[in-house]
Amino acid sequence: MRRVVRQSKFRHVFGQAVKNDQCYDDIRVSRVTWDSSFCAVNPRFVAIIIEASGGGAFLVLPLHKTGRIDKSYPTVCGHTGPVLDIDWCPHNDQVIASGSEDCTVMVWQIPENGLTLSLTEPVVILEGHSKRVGIVAWHPTARNVLLSAGCDNAIIIWNVGTGEALINLDDMHSDMIYNVSWNRNGSLICTASKDKKVRVIDPRKQEIVAEKEKAHEGARPMRAIFLADGNVFTTGFSRMSERQLALWNPKNMQEPIALHEMDTSNGVLLPFYDPDTSIIYLCGKGDSSIRYFEITDESPYVHYLNTFSSKEPQRGMGYMPKRGLDVNKCEIARFFKLHERKCEPIIMTVPRKSDLFQDDLYPDTAGPEAALEAEEWFEGKNADPILISLKHGYIPGKNRDLKVVKKNILDSKPTANKKCDLINIPKKAADTTSVQNEAKLDEILKEIKSIKDTICNQDERISKLEQQMAKIAA
Repeated sequence: MRRVVRQSKFRHVFGQAVKNDQCYDDIRVSRVTWDSSFCAVNPRFVAIIIEASGGGAFLVLPLHKTGRIDKSYPTVCGHTGPVLDIDWCPHNDQVIASGSEDCTVMVWQIPENGLTLSLTEPVVILEGHSKRVGIVAWHPTARNVLLSAGCDNAIIIWNVGTGEALINLDDMHSDMIYNVSWNRNGSLICTASKDKKVRVIDPRKQEIVAEKEKAHEGARPMRAIFLADGNVFTTGFSRMSERQLALWNPKNMQEPIALHEMDTSNGVLLPFYDPDTSIIYLCGKGDSSIRYFEITDESPYVHYLNTFSSKEPQRGMGYMPKRGLDVNKCEIARFFKLHERKCEPIIMTVPRKSDLFQDDLYPDTAGPEAALEAEEWFEGKNADPILISLKHGYIPGKNRDLKVVKKNILDSKPTANKKCDLINIPKKAADTTSVQNEAKLDEILKEIKSIKDTICNQDERISKLEQQMAKIAA
């Protein structure tokens, strides 16, 4: 597995943690027992799921807001149960989705310069799961298409622009879904489940294209992700509880292309994949290291490169999209490692003597422009990501606001009024009723908002009291 003679420009990739003043300090990272990464990053913001009493919350910090984060810093706190997973929209750096124990998915619009007040009102609430929602994943190429998976063993694909659930895959998994991954153009998904099966699914045809029973024989959680060439990479455990990684061809899932055993730690291996360099980074929950491998066409297909080691174990991990990296420093990956009380960026670099742009390290990468509209994808169209060059660095453009146009019963209101007119009900009376209803609705919404604000304030009060208690106890 460690053939040193193999030629590779990534053989000498090394990781380096940033200095203390460039970390995000004094953050109470969530303690919820769920195997998601708890952190999501894009070129503007880092989002971290945090401990919150009386509901679920996550922090959204502009990347430059390093140092100690004040206890009273505003949060995104609209969920009534702990937040389990968050994911930034790949086509809008100010839009983030969150899944929670309260069985809902919420989509949020973050102000351009970050939060100044706590955010309690999402742009849209997506309700359809009957148990907690542990996975949210945006479609890689179609605008406003979001996938969610819950502990009800169902996968729902939403059109966020209308707030509708358009695809519901509720009979494909007999046990808990550990993770879901889109392929490069978003035409297929692959899933890893507690029943030890890895499935490749065509969501629009609602059929299983390929599946492998006992991809890993151990009982602990697996992960499965799509690679750019259409193969599937999995991590899991052997019967003897050794951690394994494997590579599969969905056209023939009988035997893996490659299967490697690693060590006997019990943390779930979270894979992060860079399609431009074909490098996979494995971060074990509870580990203090990041191992990375290169995937190639030559045997043994999965080549060990190196390990970044540190002293502190990781509670979670965020992974920066390629367009957020510093190309002048030959940075090929940036991780945001969650400790118990802080978030520490880790930079992966290829050592090069030249200061010029290294085009072999930075082929054109997926940009923020969506290749398809949601409706086109649901109608059956596919498109690869629209690529951009990083030669002159990435300059974020202006993001358009997420607009949700709900298709609902209210759309047919005018026709209902016409019918009323026919029965000679005075129009004024109908108008008055609708005005009264609107006023009542506004009143209810205001009350909900004030209750949510109270919860947020109580949250801050509790954390201050906890601090005082800790001081007294010390």
